[in-house]
Amino acid sequence: MTAKKFRTAFIAHVPDADPERDRCKIETSLYELTSILVRDDSQALKVCEELAQGGVHSIILCPGFTHKTIGEIIEATKEKVGISVARGDDPSTRIALKAMEEAGWFKEKTQ
Repeated sequence: MTAKKFRTAFIAHVPDADPERDRCKIETSLYELTSILVRDDSQALKVCEELAQGGVHSIILCPGFTHKTIGEIIEATKEKVGISVARGDDPSTRIALKAMEEAGWFKEKTQ
């Protein structure tokens, strides 16, 4: 008898992400973690719906998700998937924001 794995996903906002391309999976005999990068909330909603339909048990969202979008994700997954949000304390958030700014995350997009 094969043990059922606990399947979870981590979703993060990244300005230049493509969720079809920017994903990876790490697994053990009991646990499966899929990380997926999304550019915006509409991509996140689509990815979360797909994950719920694919049997994921839990989704962890990066700190950039608003309460409104979290509610939309809960509705989109039909409340069948645990939704958690990774949040840091104020000093940790400032450190992360500084590093993101230095990497160019908040620059205006030019086309």
